[in-house]
Amino acid sequence: MFQLFATVTVDEPAPGLKTIFSFIAPDQRSGKVELQYQHEYAGISTSIGLTANPLVNFSGVVGNNSVTVGTDLSFDTASGNFTKLNAGLNFTHSDLIASLTLNDKGDTLNASYYHIVSPLTNTAVGAELSHSFSSNENTLTIGTQHALDPLTTVKARLNNYGRASALIQHEWRPKSLITISGEVDTGAIEKSAKVGLALALKP
Repeated sequence: MFQLFATVTVDEPAPGLKTIFSFIAPDQRSGKVELQYQHEYAGISTSIGLTANPLVNFSGVVGNNSVTVGTDLSFDTASGNFTKLNAGLNFTHSDLIASLTLNDKGDTLNASYYHIVSPLTNTAVGAELSHSFSSNENTLTIGTQHALDPLTTVKARLNNYGRASALIQHEWRPKSLITISGEVDTGAIEKSAKVGLALALKP
């Protein structure tokens, strides 16, 4: 079947605003209008399908170099339900990043923290706490990384279920990496540990 993909863009009908109209012929339900707005401290994108019961999407972020707040959601007008509902708050400083996110249509809350201990050795520590409202389960993961030399880095992490993993990564030539990793379940030490080897080559 022959299909025609078409996109019409109206660039800046107002400062920072862009309008995009797209459709696939002969599919009459494929039409969509999207509005994008960009500002020094904000970015917004919204789209709506050109049907009787369209899917409406909205995403936006507001903030500066230190604090940002954003959301990403989709609403199905046919069912009257949200098919996507995410939100996040992020704080950034010279040596740390902290964030709080709500995902899975409000079912999962994640809090994470990343702190650079020593920029000279790329030493950092981090932690993430995840809570599921539907299952009332919590998962806590802590991790660290350290550069043994400018070309070799080691990383390790452990969660509250006893799963521990570690890797060592070496850049043996520019942009080419070899990685050796391992994982063990400390709660079931009788099980065999997992060991992996990865090689990434770039010309």
